[in-house]
Order: sequence, then structure tokens, then C-alpha cells
Amino acid sequence: MRHLVGIVLAAAALAPATASAQLQPHRAEYALRLGAAMNAPRIGTAISDLAQDCGGWRLKRDIKTEIALTASWKLRLASKLDGEESRSGNAFRYSTVQIQNGTERETKGRVQRERGEVRAEILAAGRPPNQVILPPPTLMPVAAIDHLVGRLQAKAVSFPALMFDAEVLGDAFLIEVTEQERHQLRSARPADKPVVTPAANSWPVFMTFTGGRQQDQRPLFTVGALVFDNGVLDRLTIDTGLVTVTADLQALELRPSPSCPKS
Repeated sequence: MRHLVGIVLAAAALAPATASAQLQPHRAEYALRLGAAMNAPRIGTAISDLAQDCGGWRLKRDIKTEIALTASWKLRLASKLDGEESRSGNAFRYSTVQIQNGTERETKGRVQRERGEVRAEILAAGRPPNQVILPPPTLMPVAAIDHLVGRLQAKAVSFPALMFDAEVLGDAFLIEVTEQERHQLRSARPADKPVVTPAANSWPVFMTFTGGRQQDQRPLFTVGALVFDNGVLDRLTIDTGLVTVTADLQALELRPSPSCPKS
């Protein structure tokens, strides 16, 4: 349960793309529920805010949950991410704040791809700096979303990706992506208010998330989602083996992309 918040966020964020995707800056709000049933109880909210200028991307995520484990014991979890990713996708700086039942943990880090090597330096309060050498194909969060969409546009029905994760591992996730049939996608809940989704192509996908260094281990969690070709996600179903959390789009603001020189 300790990493539940980070798992939800990592799922919403999905290595170089063979088709050029056109991610669109946007702000998306989600309702979180415990379980996949139509009447599953609501346990919180998540916000993903992706902004862009000619220097790169600004990624903000904010999630809050409260889960009643028993009549007298509630688990309150919150997480915030503030990250900046270069236009080239070769650098990522971030800070996270995670709170569990009032206990706060703050982490700052930077990830850099240089001369074919990907290095991360992670600073957590009260701990010495952690230097991590990541597998060479590891991509930054926004570049990984771009790759996901690009591969789906190229009609790849199954493919892997390596993504740096700031909120759960502080390391690389191996993500195995498989396109599903449309009927396998979880239905939208009638209790949720309707949201006008992007007028764009979309794909239902199933993803398994495993630690990028121990690729023979069992998945840490799985995710089903509907992926739009501008990077917006909806109808997420996150299964950790112990608990299932769903995230449904409640509000969406699409923003124009900046006009930037090609070079």
C-alpha cells in the first residue's frame, strides 16, 4: 500500500519513437475509485498537468487518496511531482513530495543522457545522494509517452519500453505494452459526469510494469487504459495484486502547442 499513489501516477505516465507522435499540452483531472465495479467507492482525485514551451516540457502531477482499511483505520496518501524535461528528451529534473498519514518524504533528482549513458542523481532528505546508472534505452517520462503513442500509430500490437520513474522506484520500469480489442476495455461508469474526449485516434492497451533491472521477476502491477494519440489517457485500471484502483477522466483542458523552430 505504501507505493499505491506512485503506482497510479507511474501508470498515467508511460523509448526513440519510430513514428512521430504529436503530444498536446493539457490538464486532466481523474476520479479514483477502489475496485473496478460500477459502484466502486470513490477514494480520491488525480491531476496531471502537461505544459510545453520551446525549451521543453513541464510535468505536474497531484494525487490525493483516502482508503478506509477498517472502520477505524484510514490510509491517507498524497503525492506531488514537479518535473521539467528538455525538448530533446535527454534531461529531466524533478522534485516529489509524498505524504502517508501525515508523514512527509521529499525527494529531488535529475536524470541525464550523455554520450550514450543515462545517469540519475537522487537526493532524499536525511540520506546521502544516490547515484544510479540506468539501462541505456531508458527514456524520460514525456519521451516515454511519445514513444507509446508513436508505436501505436505505427500499428505495433506489442512492444517493450524502459521509462525512468521518479515516484515509485527512483529507477527504470520495464513496460510491456499490448494493444487490446476494444471490447476488452473497462466500461465508463454511469455515475461519472461525461467528459468530451479528444477528437483523435485511441487505442485500448494492457501494460505490465516490472523493475527494469530484474526483468525475470513478476510484474509489480498491471494497467489497462485507453490511450489517445495526443497523449491523454482515460479509463485506467491499476491492479497491484492486492488492490485494484481505477481512474476515470472527469475534466480535460486541451492547450495549443507552441510554435518553435525545428532546430
